[in-house]
Amino acid sequence: MEAFTFTRATANAQAIAAQTSAAAKFVAGGTNLIDMMKLDVERPRIIVDINPLPLSEITTTPDGGLVLGALARNADVAHHPIVQRDYAVLSQALLSGASPQLRNMATTAGNLLQRTRCPYFRDTAHTCNKREPGSGCSAIEGHNRMLAILGTSEHCIATSPSDQNVALTALDASIQIQSARGTRTVPIYDFYRVPGSTPHIETVLQPGDLITGVTLPAPIAGGKSVYLKLRDRAAYEFALASAAVVIKMNGTRIEYARVALGGVGTKPWRSLEAEAVLHGSTADPITFRRAAEAALKDARPQSQNSFKVELSRRCIVRSLTTATQTA
Repeated sequence: MEAFTFTRATANAQAIAAQTSAAAKFVAGGTNLIDMMKLDVERPRIIVDINPLPLSEITTTPDGGLVLGALARNADVAHHPIVQRDYAVLSQALLSGASPQLRNMATTAGNLLQRTRCPYFRDTAHTCNKREPGSGCSAIEGHNRMLAILGTSEHCIATSPSDQNVALTALDASIQIQSARGTRTVPIYDFYRVPGSTPHIETVLQPGDLITGVTLPAPIAGGKSVYLKLRDRAAYEFALASAAVVIKMNGTRIEYARVALGGVGTKPWRSLEAEAVLHGSTADPITFRRAAEAALKDARPQSQNSFKVELSRRCIVRSLTTATQTA
């Protein structure tokens, strides 16, 4: 770990002014950044502690939505009564991730920005375009069982690791960002970038951008939501495949559908293709299988993870079955 300057911000403007380049990093829960620093993957020159900022509240909006403060802890969000009642998919996703100790520390915004667990990204002895642009991608010819099959490129196949962000994608969440230039709102679907030829650029954030919160729209009246995570062990493990679905039924037909996938994409992966199949269709196994096939039609598996294609299909079918049975 290299030497760095540590400062504590007590106001949003102070934090923004302190983070003027990629050499400066915000720290809150610290559960990801400190790991990366120990591995010599992250080498910030300045660390800005933003824990004193007034961004930990969970509040309702006038139109019936919910705002999760950037510093709201994952455990607090998961157990919040409104989240459990109206946004069950988010509570389920958060409780499926990490451990109780980490959920007590990890924050909403920190989770948004957690970095991949690709072994080659985390090991500086290997080439990685995400860590060192232009150096190559060792994962493509290496150990890639856990890595992505959707949104990949010849430059990167690293998987987005978060459970929270898959649920937020299915919920049509939006990210509130403040900077010296003002404030803006970015839909989560547009917040993340696929790797393309620049895998080191993961989001739309620029130096000096501070995430202040995440807004969830009002829940779909009569809708049901489910998060299903498939993994190698029952706890403290990243997804091989996961699905977050939000469904509203009108009789036997699907009136509203959102489908997002985790464990298989280079970013939290919303499947517009699956949603198109589901909308207006009868809720039955044939429809669900058609939706799952559509969701994975562009999958590009690597040498060790072709099993993820069928695993993801089954994950989607199971999550849709569960959601519609309780609708």
